[in-house]
Amino acid sequence: MAKIVLAPALARWLQEPAGAQGTETTTVAQAAHLDAALEELFARYPRLRSYVLDEHGAVRHHVAIFVDGTAIGDKRRLHQPLAVDSEVYVMQALSGG
Repeated sequence: MAKIVLAPALARWLQEPAGAQGTETTTVAQAAHLDAALEELFARYPRLRSYVLDEHGAVRHHVAIFVDGTAIGDKRRLHQPLAVDSEVYVMQALSGG
């Protein structure tokens, strides 16, 4: 099962308490591809979908997703394979200089 980790800043989009404030929320998905893992995540946390994905199903500009430590290259093509032990990290993207 792939592990999905949500950064602490995303806790406000979760319906259930995420534990202590400032901690990551971790869940698992039985999915072979990133898009399916995200669908499992959104089934558990429906309010998170509109924050992470736009109306076309692409990852929003202000969100970053990493799979096994590497940022996804194309925020519109989420059908990338996951290994059984993959870690997906979803976080609020930062900008500035």
